[in-house]
Amino acid sequence: MIKYIEKTPSADEFNFLTDSVGWGKRENSIVETALENTLYSLCVYDDEKLIGYGRIIGDKTIFLYIQDIMVIPEYQNKHIGTGIMKNLLDKVNEYKKINPAIRTYLGASKGKEHFYEKLGFISRPNDDLGSGMILY
Repeated sequence: MIKYIEKTPSADEFNFLTDSVGWGKRENSIVETALENTLYSLCVYDDEKLIGYGRIIGDKTIFLYIQDIMVIPEYQNKHIGTGIMKNLLDKVNEYKKINPAIRTYLGASKGKEHFYEKLGFISRPNDDLGSGMILY
């Protein structure tokens, strides 16, 4: 049975997911610090097995960032990612009660842009916004 639970995964669970989706692993201490600084975490379980995850980071008033949307390969294309996003967007709507103009960002993995567009996200650049950028 698939369950969506507001919960922070352990570093080992997080690394299992990131490795499963091809993002590799990080040192547990780095993962633990990242998860401690998360505003909202959502785990997805099939019985006791962690199969998906997503989180929100940000300042709660001016910006939010949806991060680490992951579903292990054998559960992909079963609407679990959509379920994660709908739960996260419900939380975004709670933050919008503080500031209706809060901006919510995300970085789509290459080839996954259409998934997020179906949920109302737009690509940058466009007529109003410049390019999203990253510093390595």
